[in-house]
Amino acid sequence: MTSHLFSFGHGYSAKALTRLLLPQGWTVTGTTRSAEKADALRRKGTRPVIWPGDDVSGQLSETTHLLISAGPSEAGDPVLAELRDQIVGIAPQLKWVGYLSTTGVYGDHQGNWVDETTPLTPRTKRGQLRVEAEAAWQKLAAETGLPLHIFRLAGIYGPGRGPFAKVRSGTARRIIKKNQIFSRIHVEDIAQVLEASIKRPRAGAIYNLCDNVPAPPEDVIGYAAELLGLPLPPAVDFETAEMTPMARSFYAESKKVRNDLIKTELGVTLLYPDYQSGLKALLEEEADAQSR
Repeated sequence: MTSHLFSFGHGYSAKALTRLLLPQGWTVTGTTRSAEKADALRRKGTRPVIWPGDDVSGQLSETTHLLISAGPSEAGDPVLAELRDQIVGIAPQLKWVGYLSTTGVYGDHQGNWVDETTPLTPRTKRGQLRVEAEAAWQKLAAETGLPLHIFRLAGIYGPGRGPFAKVRSGTARRIIKKNQIFSRIHVEDIAQVLEASIKRPRAGAIYNLCDNVPAPPEDVIGYAAELLGLPLPPAVDFETAEMTPMARSFYAESKKVRNDLIKTELGVTLLYPDYQSGLKALLEEEADAQSR
């Protein structure tokens, strides 16, 4: 059977993985919610499926690898809610299943280190829903032998997702909260970790995906301004800063995330081991695109 990845919630990270797989002869099917986005996926070489909506049984019958990026809701994981029986039916043919979760499942550790063995104590509703979704997939894997791999992603950045636009527009702020530390990961490093896991599957594995340098968010904004040669954005105290509830919730948790396992077990060498190298590369890519 030809290698065929079925990607539920075919978004930013899944598209980066697809760019690695298609040149190797893979078939990739990805779900989207609109016909317009389906056309865009088709132009990039992905077989689009509008889901929820379209019947996906035919595509699933040909699937060898499954990637779940679709986020859970109060009703649980959307893929399991609608397609659990179909996934159970194809479990014997699946060589790899990847579930994209978040380091938010660890909760707040007051700036201290966490790894894959750290107890899950999320402080946000989003984190709690991810814990429940991870557990639901693990339960299914235990019952069916599904070759499940869980990937806990730190803050994602990459082309089109970086601090430069806000710094250029003058809307960026350096939110200052004592002992606030975030980990982050470039989307191309997410893709290479997923590819490495596909090539070296270990059912039941859990991996943290982040770079080597957890850092306060104000340091990242400051470095982006330095690269652009623009003034340092203003420092604003977290307690008095005007922020959306969603933005403020990210500051409820502070931790440094270890990534040793992706290196020792999967042999991954990060393309962008810190935010400095990642931001430099994004700026160089921008310049290259503008010069063409």
